[in-house]
Amino acid sequence: MAAPRLPIFDNHFHLDPRGRGLDAVREFARAGGTSLMLVHKPYREHERPNTTLEDFRRDFDTTIALHAKIRSEVPEVTAWVALAPHPAEFTELLKVGWSLDDAHALYMRALDLAATYVRDGKAVAMGEVGRPHWRPIEDAILAKANESMAHAFSLARDLGCAVQIHAETATPESFADLRAHVDAARLPVGKVVKHYSTPIVDTAVNHGIWPSVLIGKGAAEEAAKGGVRWMMETDYMDDALVFDNMTKRSMPIAESWRLVTAGAETEWRSRFKIIGSTGAVLGPKTVPKRTRDLLAKGLMTEEQAWTIHAENPKKVYGIEVDL
Repeated sequence: MAAPRLPIFDNHFHLDPRGRGLDAVREFARAGGTSLMLVHKPYREHERPNTTLEDFRRDFDTTIALHAKIRSEVPEVTAWVALAPHPAEFTELLKVGWSLDDAHALYMRALDLAATYVRDGKAVAMGEVGRPHWRPIEDAILAKANESMAHAFSLARDLGCAVQIHAETATPESFADLRAHVDAARLPVGKVVKHYSTPIVDTAVNHGIWPSVLIGKGAAEEAAKGGVRWMMETDYMDDALVFDNMTKRSMPIAESWRLVTAGAETEWRSRFKIIGSTGAVLGPKTVPKRTRDLLAKGLMTEEQAWTIHAENPKKVYGIEVDL
């Protein structure tokens, strides 16, 4: 029997102009994927944290350009954009010697800039925003991160858009804490998504925040037991693995760019070849594959798949996920 034709939505998918790029989107499509949320990430083309608002603007424009390429060159996949300065932009500035107040001030300005992209219709959500995922963390850093997260929530409230949260591991306790910040900002909880979530689907436990479940081994099966109020993601990073023709070894693409003259793309292309992905987080075909597995095992019906992949994104983002 032929597999049913269904919408398949990956809720958190990164691309990088120096990674596999559209080849990763094509792999997603070949596996049965139909739509995805392209989420902004730091690109680090200058091998340092963003230190000016123009750095952030350039990175934001890179994400918008990648989205345009999907639309023009992989039309079988429908994509939307979630855009905001990643929380790591704040902590990376601290690592290179910026003061807490100066790093926080620039990050807040970058959030304001990201909001203009949503206001102009270039993005449908703010993401990913939040706070460092590691613990323990200094109280002063966490306080500033919570302050910036609250600002992002207020911007989303005023824009009427959704947010994708980057934060510590999703637990009943962390969900409760995030919900308190959401309520303080008066942001409707139905517009709040916990990216890289564990399979905590019960609203009594996740406090109404949408879990975007990282569907590694066993996670999709566990989430499916709890109902249909969740979404699927890979957090595909697009960190390419390359082969160095000079040293005859493979390495992550970021390492390869440090071995050539800054900005020398011709030199890089003559020396290196993309041979795959580093394997960071999950690959592009994982969401379609996991969905088919659940259907084949009888752990999910076609109706439930439609809810998770089409109806839930519409509720959260106001987007139409179809075939």
